[in-house]
Amino acid sequence: MNLDRVRAKLAAVPDPEIPAVSLVELGIVRGLHATDAGLEVVLTPTYSGCPATELIADDVRAALAEFGPVTVTLQRVPVWTTDWITPEGREKLQQYGIVPPQCHVGDGSEQAILMLPRLRCPRCSGAATEQLSRFGSTPCKSTWRCIECGEPFEYFKPI
Repeated sequence: MNLDRVRAKLAAVPDPEIPAVSLVELGIVRGLHATDAGLEVVLTPTYSGCPATELIADDVRAALAEFGPVTVTLQRVPVWTTDWITPEGREKLQQYGIVPPQCHVGDGSEQAILMLPRLRCPRCSGAATEQLSRFGSTPCKSTWRCIECGEPFEYFKPI
């Protein structure tokens, strides 16, 4: 089995909640293994109660079905972190209108996580922004507004 072809197919599977980024770019795909029984894909959900987890597993199975049986294994430890979002994924989030995390969880800086970031608007790059709500369309995002252009946007909080 050509794992490069499998990886390419897997890299094209979009996240159902943020279709601008793939599951690989979001860092949800933690492993891919060829086994005697077929393929095993290891996924770590963005959070334990993610309602899209089953849909994501189904999308992975459907995308890789041409390669034979696919087993999806959910791995919840270590927990997913925004540090796993690839540089390409961060850029795609920004282009989609969601500001990517502005600090790394693993940088040892508790203060960086507790302080509100200074965000630039993903639409006009304005620096005057304000937080409207700690929670956005999903628990991992918060809602902000650009004071300069007036447009709301989401910020992918570091976890």
